[in-house]
Amino acid sequence: MSTKAKKFDLLVAGEINPDLILSKPGLTPEFGQTELLVDNEELVIGSSSSIHACGAARLGLKVAIIGVVGDDAFGQFMLNALEARGVDTSFVIVDKKIKTGLSVILSRGEDRAILTYLGGIAALRADQVTDDMLDTSRHLHIGHYFLQDALRPGLAGLFERAKQKGLSISLDTNWDPEEKWEGVKELMPYLDIFYPNENELLSLTGEQTIDDGIRSLKQRPKHVAVKLGSAGAAVYFDDQVLRANSIKIDPIADTVGAGDSFDAGFTYGYLHDWDLQKTLRLAVVCGALSLREHGGTASQPSLDEAMQYM
Repeated sequence: MSTKAKKFDLLVAGEINPDLILSKPGLTPEFGQTELLVDNEELVIGSSSSIHACGAARLGLKVAIIGVVGDDAFGQFMLNALEARGVDTSFVIVDKKIKTGLSVILSRGEDRAILTYLGGIAALRADQVTDDMLDTSRHLHIGHYFLQDALRPGLAGLFERAKQKGLSISLDTNWDPEEKWEGVKELMPYLDIFYPNENELLSLTGEQTIDDGIRSLKQRPKHVAVKLGSAGAAVYFDDQVLRANSIKIDPIADTVGAGDSFDAGFTYGYLHDWDLQKTLRLAVVCGALSLREHGGTASQPSLDEAMQYM
């Protein structure tokens, strides 16, 4: 990948919202006006796109983000928190007519349930990612495709503009709440990196195994980095596959944002022209180390810290 100087290594286009995490081992909410007590609450940086941006900035990439927030307390919280972690927010759109999105996460350690209010999450349009923004950046990343209702219709056009300007492109769809998985396969030819987890890949392709799912992608991206949870990850490229085991984290605070931290590690290695085995290893380490504290960004590693596990 070219190392031609740009203001930003990475431009992230997507959702900007906080997570309110309520946590307790064995937590199982009940209706019927039942009140349950939890052990902890935290308001933290949320959303796949924002967590990816923070993880990449923590590793040392120059990162900008574009998305939509409301002119409210949650929006201001996110702008302040992103800037504190080294993410440039000058492209972020503050819309007084909408509310900032919010996810409430009920966490019981290695599992969680998520309730999301879309608000600004679904408001970003592809035409709001301007050519001038693309000119400043080397790589474009899109997070949580299925929540971005206004962005999806123009995404192919955005990818065409980005490719014409020499950017590489990555996509992490996350889970489809409607389980329709529409529109993703058509975007594959534009992608340099596709970041599904195992369940997402199998749901998208309708196959029973990862290998069959990869083979069924007739127009496969250059790299498909499949997240396998505690089993590590695998990257498929050309007709080859590389695998990397995870590292053990005990105890696990929660799994929020682990996949996005993985993505950030892979993006770092890719943009620095590392070989794929080293890139995949960094991604796995970044994903695992993010499990040590609640929320997606609190324990994202620096590059020096991650390298100790390489």
